[in-house]
Amino acid sequence: MPQTVPSRDQIRRSIEVEYWVIDEDGRLVEPEGLVDASPGAEREFVRPMLEVKTTPCETTAQLEAELFERVQRVLDRARELDKRLVPLATPLNAEEVRELPSERTRIQNAVVGTDFEYVRHCAGTHLHFEQLPGRKVDQLNTLIAMDPALALVNSARHFRGQPVANGARSKLYRWLAYDGLPNQGVLWPYVEDAAEWEGRLDRCYEAFVQSSLDVGLDRATVEDSFEPESAVWTPVQLRSEFGTVEWRSPDTALPSQIVRLADDIGSIVEQLRDADVVIHDETDPDLGAIGPGGDTVGLPPFQTVVDHTEAAIRDGLDSRALRSYLGTFGFDLSAYEPLSGAIEQETVTVSEARDRRLAQADRLERDIGGSGPSNSVSRRV
Repeated sequence: MPQTVPSRDQIRRSIEVEYWVIDEDGRLVEPEGLVDASPGAEREFVRPMLEVKTTPCETTAQLEAELFERVQRVLDRARELDKRLVPLATPLNAEEVRELPSERTRIQNAVVGTDFEYVRHCAGTHLHFEQLPGRKVDQLNTLIAMDPALALVNSARHFRGQPVANGARSKLYRWLAYDGLPNQGVLWPYVEDAAEWEGRLDRCYEAFVQSSLDVGLDRATVEDSFEPESAVWTPVQLRSEFGTVEWRSPDTALPSQIVRLADDIGSIVEQLRDADVVIHDETDPDLGAIGPGGDTVGLPPFQTVVDHTEAAIRDGLDSRALRSYLGTFGFDLSAYEPLSGAIEQETVTVSEARDRRLAQADRLERDIGGSGPSNSVSRRV
């Protein structure tokens, strides 16, 4: 295992990753018996899904070891129960995906309406990076600029059997599910300070509460279930509850790829200890200075980020402009193998989706069994 370095050299980070649970025939099933298989294993709001979380880790080696160990424990228990885990962003083509009853989901169904169905078909990854004293806004803005890197782990193109985008989950979340709610589901622009972030958060929360009132819900009921931070669905967030900056953009994917992504993103965020963030605008003659360099990290105009994120969702790494953009930040694109490219056919039937889920469950088990910490790729540890 790679040697650990002092914690000063790495920002603590943690991972939350969601997996579909299937039986030996590839059908979606509930994760009974799996939740107590490992620390950090929890149910999600939809019935056939299990989330695996790590604790905040000081090095990539520790993060990798903990994630692999926890997923392996769940896989061992799943094998005893004739169940499997699937690292796909959507189930490709599924029967109705039902949710667990709760007050939160009851409210969201009322407010979002039938479009909430899109959310039920999505499995993703959340990466948390601890906030650096006095630099959390720079961290937030840098992760906003990193949003197009979601293409590195796109893991499904299909929804209800039809191809919708290279990153189907991101399209469902950002362009379909919350289309009727102001500022929900979309990437927010850079902020100048924490007060601007808090103001946006409060306005978005109040809009959500007002939408709840418009459909006949009671304010007290909504406020009992949601607070500003938990009522906002945007890909990058300041999380005061955890003391982190959270990047919620990536799909679920193979653990080795997720750890690599956390390491690559983390290495950029870590430079903010000693580097200034410079946000360029469209008229800046120094637009070529995008990415890490010396004592600065240059970020492009926000619209440039949006354009590349749209390409990441629509085309993935097939976009030449996106590949060039990610290269300026030091990503080794050859090290990533997005699973969305593994399913090329146009239409996926229910039966084919079950077979595909089984194939990806095999792939997950090989990844855990053959790419564990002792065999991992080179890390910044």
